[in-house]
Order: sequence, then structure tokens, then C-alpha cells
Amino acid sequence: MGPLSGLRVVELAGLAPAPFACTVLADLGAEVIRVDRAAPGADVLGFPDDPLTRGRRWIGVDVKSPEGLDLVLRLVDRADVLVEGFRPGVAERMGLGPEALLARNPRLVYGRITGWGQDGPLATAAGHDINYIAVAGALDPIGQAGHKPTVPLNLLGDFGGGGLLLAMGVLAALVERQVSGEGQVVDASMVDGAALLTTSLHGLRNLGLWPGGRGENLLDGGAPFYDTYETADGKHVAIGAIEARFFTALAILLDLRDPPNHLDPSTWPALRAEITAAVKTRTRDEWAALAEGTDACLTPVLTPGEAPHHPHNVARGTFVEIGGKTQPAPAPRFSRTAPATPAPPSAARADTTAVLAELGVPESEITRLRGAAVIA
Repeated sequence: MGPLSGLRVVELAGLAPAPFACTVLADLGAEVIRVDRAAPGADVLGFPDDPLTRGRRWIGVDVKSPEGLDLVLRLVDRADVLVEGFRPGVAERMGLGPEALLARNPRLVYGRITGWGQDGPLATAAGHDINYIAVAGALDPIGQAGHKPTVPLNLLGDFGGGGLLLAMGVLAALVERQVSGEGQVVDASMVDGAALLTTSLHGLRNLGLWPGGRGENLLDGGAPFYDTYETADGKHVAIGAIEARFFTALAILLDLRDPPNHLDPSTWPALRAEITAAVKTRTRDEWAALAEGTDACLTPVLTPGEAPHHPHNVARGTFVEIGGKTQPAPAPRFSRTAPATPAPPSAARADTTAVLAELGVPESEITRLRGAAVIA
């Protein structure tokens, strides 16, 4: 089920962005086989019941051995897509680089993701999400005025500008393959992706509509009508009443005084003080109930544990139960080819025997390979 049903993906096990890209593909119906290390007792790349391993099969193969490498190459021969997230040159040294694989399977879409990209002065340097978004210019604008930049979890680099960008690139290459009949390499860099996410910010700066520093502008918490506020019970609401009619609705809801031109920055300090005091008079959920049905653009700030129980998320099925655990549901929605609820994560390397049997490897050979620690 799902729009990618019939698509075959080989995932070379890694952490965060590449697994997320493969989760998106698996959620939408692709058959994904995750290839991990095989050595007994070797650390697996992931944790038990990791949602980023849901919806695919998981095998263990020692690709450093000639026999193990041959097994993975045979998987790739049958695949549409391969995804890896190693530093530049690592896949090539393993014998699984794009030149070798495309020579065997010219229709293969080879998706690779790194922090810095496959070339450039920093290509081989170590780093993590925070480093990539810092260099991309995506970290500096986030935070309160007068304070250091706020770390936005690892959402901008690893997942938004990383894994999601890789999944989109893979799908674009698959569309092009329908015309050319040929595969290609998709080089997804988290710096590139995080920079792409700031496109609108650059547009605002170029127009002079982002004049201030961190936390002093329209969409970064500088405007009092686009910020979060503490409620009477120590929780928070989010307010995003930018347009005049929405600000008017907010003013009515909070019983603000005759509001000035709310877009005039000179009015912002007094307006912020008034909104702060008003919001403090009720609890978060009381404000949420009062705002329901209005255009005040006031919503409760929910924890990850609370979000699955919000009536809107319940009505849309935004979260689902997978193996008894609550997780975000596949997205986006499709009118004809709706994806099924993803299968729970497999136990580490649990599908090795079944996958190799499908490749035509005899049972006796599987037993021998396991005894030689070539497979898990």
C-alpha cells in the first residue's frame, strides 16, 4: 500500500538523517531493507523500538568480507534506490560507492547524505546538526534578543534540511529516470538543506523587512503578537496574530486596550507587557478553550506527550499506535494510495535469513555464512 509500493530500497544503516529519509520512503509504501553490521555483539545503529527503523526489514551482513559484500551487491542489483550516510569516501572504500554500483545497476538512484556535502573544504570534517545549521546561517537568527542562539533540537539539519531533503531528491531522481532510463547520484548536504530552509528569511532581509538582530523581528519572537507567553498555571500559549483582522480578534479575546498600529515596532514594548499580563490571568487550557472558534491565532503549547491527545490530532489521525507505542503517522495524505500504518521496528538483524532466502541463497549456505560470522 502507498504511492511507493513496488519501490525497492537498500539502506546502509546509519543514524538520524539517512534513516529518517528511509522511514519516509517506507511509510509511503517502499520496500526498505536495512543492512547493518553482522559481528556478534557489535553495536547496532539504533535503539530498541526506534521509530526511525519502522516499516522495513533489518539484516546483518559483514560487508568487509568478500562473501558479505557479494550478498549486499546482489541486493543492490535488485534495488531501485540505495541510501547511505557515511563520510565522503567511506562507501567507496567498502566497495559500495556509486561508481561501482551504477556500473552493475545503471538504473540505481544512489542517495547519499552528509553534513558538509561530498566536496568543499569541510567535506571530511566531523560535525553534527548544530555545526551544519550554524554554517548555513540557520542557527544565528533563532533565540531571544540579548541571548545566545537557541538550539532547535536537531530538526533543521538532521531531519528537515537533511533526511527530508534526501527523500525529496531521491523521488526527483526516480521521476527523471522514467524519462532517461538511467539512475544517478543524489548528494544531500545538511548545510545545503538548512540554507534552503532559510530562503524566505533571505527574501525578507533583501527587502529590508528583517532589520533587527536575533529576536527583534516579525517572525523570531521580536513582535509581541508572534511569540509564546506563560499562563497562570506555568504553561504556555503560542500567539501568531500577524494580520490586522487576526490581531483584532486577539485583542478582543485578551481584552486589550484600544490597540495601536500593531505592526509599528515602537508600540511593541508596551503591547508585549499588556499581552503578558493578560495571558497570565488564565490557565493554558482555559485560554485554548476561549480561543476555539475565533481567529485570534492563539493555541496551547503542547508537550510531545500531550500532542497525540489534542482533539484536532485525534480527528486527523496525526499520531498512530505502532507496536503499542505512539508515533507520528505517515505524511502527507493521498486520496487513492493511502499508506498503511507502518509495521513496528524489527528486532536488530532479525530478517537476515528471510531476505537471503529471497535472494536464492540455499539454507545450507546461510547456515555456513552464519557460522563464519559473515551474516548475523
